[in-house]
Amino acid sequence: MKALHGLFILFGFLSVILLAVSGPLYKSGTVDLGTAFLMLRWALYIGAATFVLNIIWYFIRRPQGLVAGLSGLAIVAGAVSVYMPLSQYLKAQSVPPIHDITTDTQNPPEFVAIAPLRAEASNPVEYAGEETAKQQLKAYPELTTYEALVSPAQLFEAALEASKSMGWEMVESSEPDGRIEATATTTWFGFKDDVVIRVRPNADGSELDIRSKSRVGRSDVGKNAERIREFMSELEAQLK
Repeated sequence: MKALHGLFILFGFLSVILLAVSGPLYKSGTVDLGTAFLMLRWALYIGAATFVLNIIWYFIRRPQGLVAGLSGLAIVAGAVSVYMPLSQYLKAQSVPPIHDITTDTQNPPEFVAIAPLRAEASNPVEYAGEETAKQQLKAYPELTTYEALVSPAQLFEAALEASKSMGWEMVESSEPDGRIEATATTTWFGFKDDVVIRVRPNADGSELDIRSKSRVGRSDVGKNAERIREFMSELEAQLK
């Protein structure tokens, strides 16, 4: 029976290991995306089984000392291994399955310098189209063109500083063209999402549009919209 309990505890730590290494292994190119996601699924399955079995064992056998501590850690490990993939899945279900987000769906900023970097990407550089625009406008109606009572040069400088503050990898910035292009890399899986910012004059000063697009994946789990919101907040801070 002790050996069986030891196996339950071992499974708890195995689920956490699978969870922890899935992203870095994909990021390093060791495994493909399908394998990394399979590891996440197995982390969830094993974590769920570990969580339930260790709780049952804990209440039936009432372990003491070190064994009780290890059992408690296995329960926590199982809970973490279930929570993280499940929370991402639920979040993905709550947002539209799109990956190309912009504040101007009628005339989105175009990638220029970044276009060659996306040559091997599964998601093409061109804007995703009308259906994506409809889904975005329904899910993220707050993402609209930013207008400021400052000159285009001032807005461009603030946008450039905001981009740097976001920690993005700068690809190109052209004040004459009013264009900034950068790449954002997610921490865990290392997914690369590309950003282009367009600054233009308008009747009252200047305006800014931004577009964030994932290189891989049908759904971005809301990440691109979140990135645009964060940038807008940083931009406003730069303009104060």
